[in-house]
Amino acid sequence: MSVVRRLLSASAIVAGLGCVVAPLTANAAENGAGFYLLGARGPMAGLLAPPGTYVQNDTYFYFGELKGNKQLPLGGEIVGEVDAKIVADFLTGLWVLPEEVLGGNLGFTAIVPFGGPNVDATLSAPRAGRSASVSDSIFTVGDPVLGATLGWHNGDFHWTANASVNVPIGDYQKGELANLSFNRWAGDFTLAGTWFNPETGLDLSGAAGFTFNGENPATDYRTGTEFHAEWAVTQHFNPQFSAGLAGYFYQQVTGDSGAGARLGSFKGRIAAIGGTVGYNFKMAETPVSLTLKVFQEFGAKNRPEGTAGFVTIAFPIGTPPAQVK
Repeated sequence: MSVVRRLLSASAIVAGLGCVVAPLTANAAENGAGFYLLGARGPMAGLLAPPGTYVQNDTYFYFGELKGNKQLPLGGEIVGEVDAKIVADFLTGLWVLPEEVLGGNLGFTAIVPFGGPNVDATLSAPRAGRSASVSDSIFTVGDPVLGATLGWHNGDFHWTANASVNVPIGDYQKGELANLSFNRWAGDFTLAGTWFNPETGLDLSGAAGFTFNGENPATDYRTGTEFHAEWAVTQHFNPQFSAGLAGYFYQQVTGDSGAGARLGSFKGRIAAIGGTVGYNFKMAETPVSLTLKVFQEFGAKNRPEGTAGFVTIAFPIGTPPAQVK
């Protein structure tokens, strides 16, 4: 295989699971969190892998604070002076069908999250027998996320349409500050695109979408509709190594509602910029992708602000797929 084809094939395998959406990140809304994981998409965001079966594991970390006179609805409580640390793992499977669908390829994803946050905060209105300063941590299994992706290719251009749904069957404890589950149905629709020139190794990628939320019946809280966008500019120096810049933006476009929304509409906003490094290698005959992404947030409104990152490993199961045409 030529260097150009090797680069495109490796990049397709790397990107095959980049279309995945996973839960747990700090946005605005209830618990300061939306189920769409900001920064999950980046390099090759619009490139769906060739037909085959793939596994990806994301180790996600987030360290953020909410200080001053700001407040946050968390686990049915109103809290301030929040110090949140999250380390969680997301195991993802992707199956891309061999048949052509609507002129492209169709893939299905399933994500199972486990791990959890550690939260220190001050209760704004502590109940009798409860201290104003509280700490909570948990290690558990969160809500699974199911998704589908349609991907198309035309020369150097690649794009996908992605839909996913959060299924509220994970462990959730009302009144606890640390929860991995959201206890609400939620759906997301995202469009992503990539222009990748295999001759120069330059990758320009972007994604944007909306998240629609149901009500959390335990807290009578309905999170508003959320908009999110991500981008990445990456240089592939050879088939093995790549590096670049990446970022994301989040804006809640409709307010929160329900009896539990005691802080009103509570629309949130955040932006972040960071870097990404990728390394592709083989174990026996299996191509493996290893990626590190780190983001520093800024411009927060109605949510914590901090540092987020991913350590991602992905590989196909069975016969390695052919390169993208």
